[in-house]
Amino acid sequence: MNISVVSTVKNEGEAIRPLLDSLIDQSRLPDEIVICDGGSDDNTLEILDEYRQWLPISVIVVPGANISQGRNHAIRAAAGPIIAATDAGVVLSPYWVEDLARPILEESAQVVGGWFESDPFTDFEVVMGSTVLPTLREIDPDTFLPSSRSVAFLKSAWAEVGGYPEWLDYSEDLLFDLALKEKHGPFSFASTAIAYFRPRGSLRSFFRQYFLYARGDGKANLWLPRHLIRYATYLIAVPFILRLIWREKWHGWLLLFSGISAYSYRPAQRLWINTIGWRPPSRLRAFALIPIIRLLGDIAKMIGYPIGVWWRWQHRDNLR
Repeated sequence: MNISVVSTVKNEGEAIRPLLDSLIDQSRLPDEIVICDGGSDDNTLEILDEYRQWLPISVIVVPGANISQGRNHAIRAAAGPIIAATDAGVVLSPYWVEDLARPILEESAQVVGGWFESDPFTDFEVVMGSTVLPTLREIDPDTFLPSSRSVAFLKSAWAEVGGYPEWLDYSEDLLFDLALKEKHGPFSFASTAIAYFRPRGSLRSFFRQYFLYARGDGKANLWLPRHLIRYATYLIAVPFILRLIWREKWHGWLLLFSGISAYSYRPAQRLWINTIGWRPPSRLRAFALIPIIRLLGDIAKMIGYPIGVWWRWQHRDNLR
């Protein structure tokens, strides 16, 4: 069975080279690579054309296409019955194509989730990756919902659920995963099919990322209990603790310290491993960033989610 790798790009420029280089180095080359360009006005298309001498690349240009639309256009144009989806800006492990396709070829799987790992370039990115990304040991393969930077599925399964939701600009891969899981049950999991990517390199870009993710959750009506727990924590629990600090001093401070410690425990475990060999002052600064990153991410989510919910309410007639 032929394997088609699909992706979407827009103004990636030189940043797309690592992905293409990692596709060249695959143990099993894809039979085709279909890329939908959303209207790049830089040298992205020239770079893609350059790589045609090494890779079976075809490019579809759809100006203004969002990520869902771009993926759907690429999948429709793909000839292979097996679709392996990834994103620009990642580097794929050498056996990525082979490992993703194996459960489909050998076990008749419909969907295979791949894995993703942080590929930090700076100390800040090490902290960011440790704070926001789970490790392989922390996830349950039976319930894991793969990112579309590392996933494979039959084209027929994609068609059965109507493809990626084109009305949704963020969290679209989660909604797609949930539709596939409802139709076909638990996914296979290929832990060695790894897509490496850089975490956000600044607090500003991280805030925007999590704002958009939460807005997408609101639009798609995803994870309501999680968001309600977050609002309850910040609107009820935190004011209660601050009141204790004002009235009883050390009881409130102890409760606040305990809460921050529990909130930062799992990221701190990851960061401890990822910063072995760092000098103590650098390590101390890194650990101090964890609660700041988590707090900023929560604020971004609490702002973004109701905006998404409002959008969903305004477009409720079109989503039925």
